[in-house]
Amino acid sequence: ILGVKDVHADHAASHIGKAQGIVTCLRATPYHCTRQKVFLPMDICMLHGVSQEDFIRGKQEKNVRDVIYDIASQAHIHLEHVR
Repeated sequence: ILGVKDVHADHAASHIGKAQGIVTCLRATPYHCTRQKVFLPMDICMLHGVSQEDFIRGKQEKNVRDVIYDIASQAHIHLEHVR
């Protein structure tokens, strides 16, 4: 965007964008749940035994928190790649 043509800068920007997208999805989850929609990866939800209904009902049990933690950890991994 600033005329920088460097493969390393492009790679860093890609990881930053992925991290931002993940965080945005997590932050929007309560809003979407009030509208009966869940946009979280179902493979991670199933790994922890969490259903979409658990999010829609606003459950805050350990397995729901574990799903959020695992997804947030993916954003953190992308930031570590940037560093």
